[in-house]
Amino acid sequence: MATTNIWQQFKALIPEGVRVIATITANNGNGTSQAELRDGSVITVKGESVSVGLKAFIQDGEIRGIAPALAHYEVEV
Repeated sequence: MATTNIWQQFKALIPEGVRVIATITANNGNGTSQAELRDGSVITVKGESVSVGLKAFIQDGEIRGIAPALAHYEVEV
């Protein structure tokens, strides 16, 4: 049965978990990869579907796909 609670319907539209973009620095050969975040920290994530040097979407510690290599700007308001 579908819920009539508007808040619950809104929450269902938003994917759960944290999604970040990272640069893949190594495929480890055991189903994991090394990824460098924007702040310079390196994490180990599940998956080897993205080649070294490319950017990837990381969600809940797993590679979800290739991310576009766009410029990043930070503006303080």
